[in-house]
Amino acid sequence: MANNTSPSADNTISPAVLRDALGCFPTGVAIVTTLGDDGAPVGLTINSFSSVSLQPALVLWSLMLSSPSIEAFRKHRAFAINILTLDQGDLCMQFARPADDKFANVPWSKGYKGVPVLDGALVTLECEMHNIIEGGDHEVYMGEVKRIHKTENPPLVFHRGQLSELAC
Repeated sequence: MANNTSPSADNTISPAVLRDALGCFPTGVAIVTTLGDDGAPVGLTINSFSSVSLQPALVLWSLMLSSPSIEAFRKHRAFAINILTLDQGDLCMQFARPADDKFANVPWSKGYKGVPVLDGALVTLECEMHNIIEGGDHEVYMGEVKRIHKTENPPLVFHRGQLSELAC
């Protein structure tokens, strides 16, 4: 197997090298949502989503400690993971960038414990907070799935720093 990178003298891997390597693993793209202290919707784009357990139904995702949305997710005990469809690339980018109102012109409804559920998502998992775990420069949020909404549209995929589609 070819090795195009070498570790530093102290065997540490730089964040840039790790990000580049992890970018080789294609992932789905989702927008995770919750409510802020004032009841306003909060959301951001993620690709750090994974299943944990089928019984109980547990999923996880992670959030950088410096995220301006971190307090909303720490305080509100519910969140929704809205997995995006191929035609929701613009929505992905809207929630990936800082903005005063990321929900402007975005159709959504209130879901479990009032969390925003985005219309047209491939799958939405409405979750009750199960656990928050510290992990380096991120927190890992584990939730118990309480409701599922599913469609049959093709997924949006993130690979090597770009949005793409599955080759079928």
